[in-house]
Amino acid sequence: MQDKVILGENELRAEVLRYKERYDNIYRELEKSEKELEKERQSSTENNSELEEKETQIKQGNKMIGASDVTGPGVIITLNDSKLDASKVLNSSDLLIHDGDILSIINELKNAGAEAISINDQRLVPTSSIVCGGNIIEINGEKTGAPFIIKAIGLPELLSGLSRPGGYLQILKDATIEVDLKTSNKITIPKYSGVIAYKYMKNSK
Repeated sequence: MQDKVILGENELRAEVLRYKERYDNIYRELEKSEKELEKERQSSTENNSELEEKETQIKQGNKMIGASDVTGPGVIITLNDSKLDASKVLNSSDLLIHDGDILSIINELKNAGAEAISINDQRLVPTSSIVCGGNIIEINGEKTGAPFIIKAIGLPELLSGLSRPGGYLQILKDATIEVDLKTSNKITIPKYSGVIAYKYMKNSK
């Protein structure tokens, strides 16, 4: 019986690896096609001021919706579960980072003017989801665990205000959650790797 269980687990791992390999190959082909498309677009807009302007507008739009890599100044926040002995607290869940904690920090970053945000290199877009599942958090459908590295591009002086007394980062520190905030003049946030699809939103006539 145990041999059958081990065999089943091995088959499952092999299938997951095959699926990941297919996904990686498709993603590489997509990136190659996007680069070729970008070259064609650049070639077609040369010496045409109207097309160059539209190309600039498209690139600006892609930055805003998360469809392109972006770089700029900002902050990097690292969160890790508490190292406190779980036997010393009434509820060991209080020692873990939850989706509500992540969402509160994201909201504070947005309120401070963050223009682009990622969590463990998962770019946040309008349709992004952050869901807690035990000690794992799903971001854009991808399972990820602590430490959580949140990158935000914006004015560092404003974004670093999250570490103020009474702010949510301080609340987490008081709960013995490990928190680190650093400013940086150059942060790179990758583009959203999924498909941004809107079912109900249409252009107004």
